[in-house]
Amino acid sequence: MITADILGERARLTPDSVALISVPTGQAFTYAELDRRARVCAHIWMKHCALAPGDRIGILSENRVEYLDAFWAAGKSGVILVPLGTRSTARELAQIVRDSGMRRLMYSARFDAVVQELRQLAACDGYIRLDPGSAYPSDLDYADCFERVSPDALPRVPISSEDIYCLLYTSGTTGTPKGVMIPHRQIAWNAYNSVISWQLRDTDSVQIFTPLYHAGGLAALLAPLFAIGGCVLLHDGFDPSEILRTFTKHKCSILFGVPTTFRMLMDAPEFGATDFSHARWCISGGAPLPAYIISAFQRRGVVFKQGYGLTEVGVNCFAMTADDSVRKAGSIGKPLMFTEAKIIGEGGGEAPDGETGELCFRGLHVCRGYWNNQEATAKAFDAGGWFHTGDLARRDAEGFFYIAGRLKDMIISGGVNVYPAEIERELLLHPAVADVAVAGVPDERWGEVPIAFVVLNAGGSADVEELLAFLGSRLSKIKLPKRFYFLEALPRNAYGKVLKNELRAWQAKAPAPPNVKR
Repeated sequence: MITADILGERARLTPDSVALISVPTGQAFTYAELDRRARVCAHIWMKHCALAPGDRIGILSENRVEYLDAFWAAGKSGVILVPLGTRSTARELAQIVRDSGMRRLMYSARFDAVVQELRQLAACDGYIRLDPGSAYPSDLDYADCFERVSPDALPRVPISSEDIYCLLYTSGTTGTPKGVMIPHRQIAWNAYNSVISWQLRDTDSVQIFTPLYHAGGLAALLAPLFAIGGCVLLHDGFDPSEILRTFTKHKCSILFGVPTTFRMLMDAPEFGATDFSHARWCISGGAPLPAYIISAFQRRGVVFKQGYGLTEVGVNCFAMTADDSVRKAGSIGKPLMFTEAKIIGEGGGEAPDGETGELCFRGLHVCRGYWNNQEATAKAFDAGGWFHTGDLARRDAEGFFYIAGRLKDMIISGGVNVYPAEIERELLLHPAVADVAVAGVPDERWGEVPIAFVVLNAGGSADVEELLAFLGSRLSKIKLPKRFYFLEALPRNAYGKVLKNELRAWQAKAPAPPNVKR
């Protein structure tokens, strides 16, 4: 039976290996020490909070060791963990508290004000404060409980592979967030398959600075590294200079982030002097990866890979070799071992090589559906058990996949399918362009047309005519943006995805620049 007590199993095998280094404090923890902490946390939930398997407990906190206590305690207790987004408002969080039926909430001092407001909007049975000094006497003090609990008294809880480990709520950029039901076997399978397919090693050390409330923070490398017995360096936020200094000091072997974070690392003053010789590879996920970022790291002698995954399916779904990362630049690679992936064409059948269609998955790495939302679950899964991602992709003759954009973002202009990601990819090759997003807007003649939102490099210069000439040699005329908007920055969510709905809303009110003749 597969359960996700990965920490417990790794602590049994290599208890004295260093599992975690907290970057803010410098404190190191072995696998045995982290396993003990997780057992104590689980005991606090069951004894002091009267939580039972299947009950939900939330956590609102920056990255810290107590966050990992809670994450791994879910694997031991059967209690379902509900991570909460640290950038969300109290009103947004109240929706999740109510939808999940959360009984308890763990929170850190940084979010006192948010939790104070949240208490008035949604009811919980009680609260656990991770830092001492709560203004509410009824709140449990985590550190105090931690000192008074024996981990040896933890009862053994029967857990099945299909029991829910955590509820990860989607970002909600297109509507009310949905709670993705992540079962134990999904956490475990993603970890084991990532170790095998990415060829991770027990000597690998990885920084995690992406937020732990997101699937990428918890599952992209944390769970896989713990499965193989590597070392995680945990940052409590994103500070490019601190990350590069830590990367050098600890000779980290893998660097993981999203395109936005890699851009910010490149802009940091330490980037030019950073020694990358100990890096086996870098990998980016969460959003399309501009080619200039790949080139910048490759010039430093670093292998740079592009990944792909969704909260609902993994999150790691593809792999590639170091050689293929150069030979197949722009590809997300081939599906991981025992990962079923296919592309559905417009007619509903499987698309031939080279044709763009919707990317679908089936396998042990796929979630159980959406919490309290049978309609959304039924819409996502077809009768054959395939999960429909809503992402457009194509596969080449060698089996390598390429992302073309979101199905909902596809533009039908004059009866022709236009994929924003293709236009964005080409615009980012222009030396003056730092960032770009392409969206479709209604047009009387063509039905829809693409428009481009462009951010220029500091000191860069380019006008509409120059960008059109640049694109004109690369794309057919129907794909050229009809309007260009030059912005200082693009709106993005916490994980780097461009908020195109916000761009469309802004564009609808902004003065219209001249149309480009087609």
